[in-house]
Amino acid sequence: MKKDIITSAIGILVLTLFCGILYPLVITGISQVAFPGNANGQRVYVGGKLVGSKIIGQNFGTQVFKNGKPEMANGVPVTNPNPRYFQGRPSATVPPNNAAATTFSNLGPNSTATEQEIAANIKAYISLNGPYYPGGLTAAKVPVDAANSSASGIDPDISVANADIQAHRIASLRHLQMPEVTSLISKYTAERGLGFSGEPSVNVLELNLALDRLTGGH
Repeated sequence: MKKDIITSAIGILVLTLFCGILYPLVITGISQVAFPGNANGQRVYVGGKLVGSKIIGQNFGTQVFKNGKPEMANGVPVTNPNPRYFQGRPSATVPPNNAAATTFSNLGPNSTATEQEIAANIKAYISLNGPYYPGGLTAAKVPVDAANSSASGIDPDISVANADIQAHRIASLRHLQMPEVTSLISKYTAERGLGFSGEPSVNVLELNLALDRLTGGH
């Protein structure tokens, strides 16, 4: 019995040392040398100020005030989408785009809650973009990534179709020509992974920062 206890204790200590301390340190060291950008979250700075991450979605909205005070919901400030910026896809995290608690809806496709959530997302998307879309925007034209949240809830990208629809709103409110906006969309569109995996996608943060540079933030 004594021998078994000593053997077990030694095994725990050795495995803890190698698997819990040495291995993480080695992997961290390698990642910092070989892939420092990815290892540190691909953080984006403007004028020395952290403005976001290329791989984490964020809100581009304006805070809602009620009776002169910030309106809150479940302890989180309520915001409305800023129409002068491209908007990311819906987020199921609480609060939206919460990188500390990534999650998705986890409800079945036949769930009433899922249907209501998708319907609400489509309605909000049409309300935001419909007034600027030529010929009017219908539910049939809303891209799937504007109706459904992503698996992580913090997707930093949107589809090209989604960006193209929003481009009409951006061009109108920023007093730009459509070719100027579509050119920026093309510039920040990433192709399929390895040429075949997934679909082309547009990074929302990079696109919005490019817009501000182009228009001086106006």
